[in-house]
Amino acid sequence: MIRIVVIDDHDIVRKGIISFLQTEDDMEVVGQADSGFDGAELVLKKQPEVVLMDLIMENGNGIEATKKIMSAYPVCKVIILTSYYDNEQVIPALEAGAFSYLLKTSNAQEIADAVRKAAKDENVIEPKVAQKMMSRFRSTVKKPHEDLTERELEVLLCIGDGMTNQEISEKLYIGIKTVKTHVSNILSKLEVNDRTQAAVYVHRNQLFKATGD
Repeated sequence: MIRIVVIDDHDIVRKGIISFLQTEDDMEVVGQADSGFDGAELVLKKQPEVVLMDLIMENGNGIEATKKIMSAYPVCKVIILTSYYDNEQVIPALEAGAFSYLLKTSNAQEIADAVRKAAKDENVIEPKVAQKMMSRFRSTVKKPHEDLTERELEVLLCIGDGMTNQEISEKLYIGIKTVKTHVSNILSKLEVNDRTQAAVYVHRNQLFKATGD
């Protein structure tokens, strides 16, 4: 039997969820609360396997309640069930220790399935939420050329134009040895083997367009 606590400040929503879960043979709702602080205290007292947690509530929101629960009772699986899925809610909730993240547009069976999966240590992330997370991850991933110095980037763009070391030297007014040093550093930072691969990197990442050249 999966023991569950439901925390939501909307009576109709909370009672609707509970009514459905109580029809499931393998589930038992052992408590309910209408605020984050009261809910966290109840969870620590009842120690259920799974918690269905709203996010935006008075007297302690879902993120604060999740942090408190995870700090004192980390084996519990907190499933966020909310209408919100922007980064201001999603990321802090997951960082607080939420196990799964569902939207209230989910139907009753989807919620029940998420509870069962949580009890088996399998999380569920709403597709819209997963897309947000991936977009944020992609935006924070640093590309190799971002580690280049301003001069190295200039040399790289010259390589992308197919220029020789001598031509780069003349264009940038630097010595051949300096050019060779820059080229060596560039190949190392981009993790490419030769000038051809470096030139391909320039065009693949549209660096001319990015730099306005």
